[in-house]
Amino acid sequence: MAAPARPITDAERWFRERYARTPERDALFTTLSGEPVEPLYTEADLPDREQIGFPGEFPFTRGVYPSMYRGRLWTMRQFAGFGTAEETNERFRYLLDHGQTGLSTAFDMPSLMGHDSDHPRSEGEVGREGVAIDSLDDMETLFGGIDMGAVSTSMTINAPAAVMLAFYVVAAERQGVGAERLAGTIQTDILKEYIAQKEWCFPIDPAMRLVTDMIEFCSRRMPRWHPISISGYHIREAGSTAQQELAFTLKDGFTYVEQAIERGLHVDEFAPRLSFFFNAHIDFFEEIAKYRAARRIWARELRDTYGARDERSLLMRFHSQTAGVSLTAQQPLNNVVRTATEALSAVLGGTQSLHTNSFDEALALPTEEAVRLALRTQQIIAHETGVTSTIDPLGGSYFVEALTDRMEAAAYDYFARIDELGGMVDAIKQNYPQREIADAAFTLQQEIEARQRIIVGVNRYEQEQDRDLEILRIPPELERKQIGRVQAVRARRDADAVEAALAELREAAAADRNLMDPLLDAVRADATEGETVESLQRVFGTYTETPVF
Repeated sequence: MAAPARPITDAERWFRERYARTPERDALFTTLSGEPVEPLYTEADLPDREQIGFPGEFPFTRGVYPSMYRGRLWTMRQFAGFGTAEETNERFRYLLDHGQTGLSTAFDMPSLMGHDSDHPRSEGEVGREGVAIDSLDDMETLFGGIDMGAVSTSMTINAPAAVMLAFYVVAAERQGVGAERLAGTIQTDILKEYIAQKEWCFPIDPAMRLVTDMIEFCSRRMPRWHPISISGYHIREAGSTAQQELAFTLKDGFTYVEQAIERGLHVDEFAPRLSFFFNAHIDFFEEIAKYRAARRIWARELRDTYGARDERSLLMRFHSQTAGVSLTAQQPLNNVVRTATEALSAVLGGTQSLHTNSFDEALALPTEEAVRLALRTQQIIAHETGVTSTIDPLGGSYFVEALTDRMEAAAYDYFARIDELGGMVDAIKQNYPQREIADAAFTLQQEIEARQRIIVGVNRYEQEQDRDLEILRIPPELERKQIGRVQAVRARRDADAVEAALAELREAAAADRNLMDPLLDAVRADATEGETVESLQRVFGTYTETPVF
């Protein structure tokens, strides 16, 4: 006897009798990452209640703190840096005067690559996309007139991060501020450099050692400092999907945890000072789901896989930045709308810190007017929209909860594939995440060129004549000025003391000692960034990337 037929649900009835009778418009009904989006979600799509939980309680899906923005707003931290330390110091002061609550430092390409401004490879790039910092003198100038013990500072630099942290610590010493009082974050995420950003100084293994040296040093000497910001932002900017950004970022984070544990640190010694950095992209609900899934995965794995018992170790606190890659040079004022939407998704997703891009950044570094409008965007969201009045206002949304679950499942699928390759370091050496990102970027570009995915002002609603914008131009003489600065430092210092400090650094590198104290000594002797990096390269060697395809 046949089993009785399953009764149809109300949702199925609605779809057959109502929705299916109405033709759909010709559109791509997927998220930006290609995840199919159903026409309707119902309570049948909700996960178990314990998967959602409460804010400030495991698994932290709804936020890391019980009161979230009712207790404290996110840190409004605008990325800033151009020219020499003097120009960026003026921009820092401008932003603080207009209500910014934390500083975020952008470095120029030579600084990011570990080159001094007078290195042949630095020509034409000094101060162009960030501030040039070659020496302790530059770092002191950068924070001149700013109490380093009272401000929280973020520094976006990776391969030579240990050198830049040493500059920062010694500059604070000169202000009378001890390392234990310094608050902020330095990015230090070297794995994502090999995956996406491509700014490196050393081979992967010694670079990972330097990261672990910094984690160990900061855990024991800088209790208010985050020694690493595990960064999905640049992975997404390289063309990844949201799922890839989530999975590769978290897997990088787990790898740093494992390295520190192997060093002999207990997970609760350092995990509370790990932070994250995510991209706030244009697909509103997908981004919110990404942040919620990230918190849940991190809390579960730190507790169940790595044995964390301190609740602070389970809290994924993250900075977010609106998507630079979503900005268009065409009709640049449209970028104001894009940035506001992306910022709102970060806030509704529970960010602890936020940078909003300026509308002119597809053309040049932002003007003061554009930066002020970007900051005002955050302030309007915080004070006028009402979204901060209740915690996780989208919690329980059929669509958001279903998307959060699917995002989590996709991340675990990637974890399994990476583990099959021997872990994240081996996967990077085999170009696995690099290939995945390249494939995703190619697919998205095909959709844009076929006009399946619409970019307003680019492949639909174009206009022949865009409004002319005043853009920030970096005067060429600033490069000559900076070269003069670094050469003046070399001329007035004790050259024998510098060489002795760098020799001690090389000895420590060869002996597998923690390098932070020797780096601090080299900085106190006025060694430049480039000299310090080149000294370590004599021990570590350099890195050559293998082709992705």
